[in-house]
Amino acid sequence: MRSVNRGKSGPRNGSVQARVVAEMRHRIIRGDIRPGSPLAELALAEEFGVSRTPVREALKQLQTEGLVEIRPRVGTFVTAPSRREITELFEMKELLEGAAARLLAQRGRVAEIELLERNLREADDAVERDDRERYAGLVQEFHDLLIAGADNSKLEAHYRTLMNQLAYSRLVTTSLSQPGRARQSDREHHHVLELILEKDGDSAEHVMREHVRASRRALLAGLPPTGGTPGA
Repeated sequence: MRSVNRGKSGPRNGSVQARVVAEMRHRIIRGDIRPGSPLAELALAEEFGVSRTPVREALKQLQTEGLVEIRPRVGTFVTAPSRREITELFEMKELLEGAAARLLAQRGRVAEIELLERNLREADDAVERDDRERYAGLVQEFHDLLIAGADNSKLEAHYRTLMNQLAYSRLVTTSLSQPGRARQSDREHHHVLELILEKDGDSAEHVMREHVRASRRALLAGLPPTGGTPGA
């Protein structure tokens, strides 16, 4: 892990804890810390230049978000979701993103539409160049724009919590590693946006949910037969 080198004095304890939570959340979601990895309070406290108390409270917060698991008298570990847990989380993802597509279709040509159109132009180019890393980033952006375009703060809050629990950044790469998945995913995104532009909320929701199910199938096909996330 990179060193933060911040002093112990300065911000109030709550601010220190919030900083530790934000940084650790970012590392876990981005896959900088592998699933199943141990997290030592003392080492983290030394790295962040804080006492162990805000680190301990930060880890408790991350546990409530589903990102770490605290095992009494054993230690704290980055959560490694099982195949069942991934399936359940994707079932919720399907519901939320389907609802978002429907809501966006009802809003007309809002700002997110133009951003989605630009996203798809860049995605087409990434697919043609077989740039999976770039396309993976555009996939996340597409879904984020869809959620933002729904203009529903409650839906978005639930979605952010779900994405944190999935640590989606590391999962989307696994899904796109399946032969032909990137090109098919791109076509599915185009279809969803076409239906949104037609203001066909029913069909947009249906196709979006089908897209999430296809992504889940590709992801599970790329996971170890008995394990959870890669690297666990």
